[in-house]
Amino acid sequence: MNAERKPISGLFADLTDAVSRLVRQELELVRAETSEKASAATIGLIGIIGGMLVALTSLLVLVQALVVALANYMPAELAALIVGIALAIIAFIMIRIGQSRLDLKTLALPKTTTSLKRDKDLVMETVR
Repeated sequence: MNAERKPISGLFADLTDAVSRLVRQELELVRAETSEKASAATIGLIGIIGGMLVALTSLLVLVQALVVALANYMPAELAALIVGIALAIIAFIMIRIGQSRLDLKTLALPKTTTSLKRDKDLVMETVR
């Protein structure tokens, strides 16, 4: 049947079907892209948690070094201090790496945003 001869109810039914199909496809894209970003966020969180554990360890070593330094006045505390500082540097690096993986720009949904804008424009043209 020619589109010019189709009754308005048929055109609305076609439009409803098309919009419904479009919404389902967009939801599927959101699901896929969100899953991908959630994996990246999980890796970032693991980095931050790992960095925090190393930071805690470094704090314990630094505290132990201070105690040894005050108690013994021996060169062994210098070694403990060096280890504590090294662990603090490692913790800082791990936390920074984890934070960079949790940046909002890397967690954005660009494919979904672009697709939704394109679909909005298409629907607006169809309605006109």
